[in-house]
Amino acid sequence: MFNAKLEALGQTWVEIDGALCGAKPDERGPTGGGKGYTGLLPRPSVRVATLDALLDALKTARRGDVVYVDGGAEIDCTERVHIENLVLEIPEGVTLASDRGQGRSQGGMILSDTFQTRPLIRAMGPDIRITGLRVRGPNPKRCLEHHRRSFAEGRGHEYYYKFPLSDGIATEYPGLEVDNCELGGWSCSAISLRAGDRHHIHHNHIHHNQYNGLGYGVSHSQSFSLVEHNLFNYNRHSIAGSGEPGSGYEARHNVEIRHSLSHCFDMHGGRDRKDNTDIAGDYLRVHHNTFRADRAAVVIRGVPEEEADISHNWFYQTPEETSVRSTGRTRIRNNAYGLQQPVLLAHAEPKP
Repeated sequence: MFNAKLEALGQTWVEIDGALCGAKPDERGPTGGGKGYTGLLPRPSVRVATLDALLDALKTARRGDVVYVDGGAEIDCTERVHIENLVLEIPEGVTLASDRGQGRSQGGMILSDTFQTRPLIRAMGPDIRITGLRVRGPNPKRCLEHHRRSFAEGRGHEYYYKFPLSDGIATEYPGLEVDNCELGGWSCSAISLRAGDRHHIHHNHIHHNQYNGLGYGVSHSQSFSLVEHNLFNYNRHSIAGSGEPGSGYEARHNVEIRHSLSHCFDMHGGRDRKDNTDIAGDYLRVHHNTFRADRAAVVIRGVPEEEADISHNWFYQTPEETSVRSTGRTRIRNNAYGLQQPVLLAHAEPKP
């Protein structure tokens, strides 16, 4: 699952009648980060390579400090997560870094194989950065049989949630930045934005978070984020939102490589929360993304309080097929449809 050779991406954007549609890399380097990414931090002389050293470094770190994981390190937290419910806690204003993409380095790895890892890494304050790391979880599988036994056979949510869940990185504070990382194997969320604003998730490879019923690359509760220049593959929803008032996200220049268990980008509505509203967050802005998965690209299960704007994307579907579903307050404009001989459609109506 980890370190597998990426499928050849080829061209991820197309220009039709002067309109650029799809995901285009920026000056910081390739979509998904890795080799060529310009945001790498210099390797310090002192680097941690064991769990004890990492814990000691995090305990003494203060705002502005960088805790640097050696690029060849594999820090396995499995036993202590299982026995002690260990969580790696990053103090406010601290950077946790490694060197993914520098030379031949794939970046230091932090992992847990304990199914109930919630989360592995927790932000303990605002303005935290996690960069250049591999963060591997315990469950990259879809678990379709478990979902079928739970719901198709009538055992319900109580049975479903007997199977433990896992999260990679979680925050309830503003200003989390996750960049140039590889994250996968998390049954609930690779990155869980539980609260706060100013979150920036960019230039990551986020894959194999696909546990049926959950399985999110980046999930939002009452939070706001910018999600850009990421590679997504083998997720149930690559970006998901609870749709609570006081939440929303902008997603731009991301690539869905090929495989998705369900629709790619998601925003829930009031009927999912059962709060007697039809609210699907404050806003949703989805533009200049490339969706190569043969699933609906965007599904909005309610009505945003402001607006959903879906523009300048490149969809797998043709204009006659369903690429966006929404129940209201949604603009769909200037998108390219069809991977072979794409056509530009200036305006489309969302399908319920």
